Amino acid sequence: MRFLLRRALFSALAVLGATILVFAVARALGDPRYLLIGDSLYGTSAARWDALGRQLHLDKPVIVQYFFWLSGVVRGDLGTSLYFQQSVSSLIRERLPNTLRLALAAWAFATILGVGMGVLSAVKRGGKFDYAARFFALIGLATPGFWMGVMAIFLFSFILGWLPAFGMGEGLSIRHLILPAIVFGWTPAGIYLRLTRSAMLEVLDSEYVKFARSKGINPRKVIWKHAFRNALLTPLTASAFVLLGFATGSVIAETVFSWPGIGSLVVLAARGNDTPMLLGTTLVFVVMYVGAVFVLDLVYTFLDPRIRYD
Repeated sequence: MRFLLRRALFSALAVLGATILVFAVARALGDPRYLLIGDSLYGTSAARWDALGRQLHLDKPVIVQYFFWLSGVVRGDLGTSLYFQQSVSSLIRERLPNTLRLALAAWAFATILGVGMGVLSAVKRGGKFDYAARFFALIGLATPGFWMGVMAIFLFSFILGWLPAFGMGEGLSIRHLILPAIVFGWTPAGIYLRLTRSAMLEVLDSEYVKFARSKGINPRKVIWKHAFRNALLTPLTASAFVLLGFATGSVIAETVFSWPGIGSLVVLAARGNDTPMLLGTTLVFVVMYVGAVFVLDLVYTFLDPRIRYD
């Protein structure tokens, strides 16, 4: 219980620090009235300028401005997008499910393929499958994601005509999801493979695995129950950050495949100098990372009974 409370406190402090940093960056960019008024600056009267300042609490000390802004963030108010002229929170709520759908599909592909091939590569160490799997991981780690996406569209959409080239279709269209999920998950699959293979090789050479084999236990049971469970911590740690990387780093995949998610939203905001949108998405991503690390610490205790927190 003390560990849970301590981790919750640290997570809350991390999020609070992120809000201070985001607020500081926003204020460092200048008076927010310039961003809100935009092209109509020269036609703005002094009375309107002062009224807008009072509305944004700019007539108060900076620390008071921060707490007003923080109270809005807690209520879900991240400001108004300058590019879209809509609430930042509503745009994120609209686009985030699309990004999560793509992220979960790519994460499932990368995890199942990468971890499975990593285990088999370790078991068949030095064999043909091991070399083929390591070559697969090398290609995945060395190939740029945008180039792989363009080549996949050219091959499977324009030449073979098997899969759609862009968009997400209507509803839960699996055909539109397959190509970006595979392209998006190829590199993480290679990372999973190498991490799982290294962890499995270390565990397979341990004394308790050798003892289990000497007792005549079924080889599959030795691999999946004794070796794989103890080797799972390494890919599990990577898994949480890979999933979050999918959710927050989907710019390339969503741009190449015209996927209407957070990544494409950030690209449009960057092109339009949409500071409120960029800062709002940054804060959302920080909260997601902190929450994932907190959950990951709790999962560790269930997977490995050797881990104990005071």
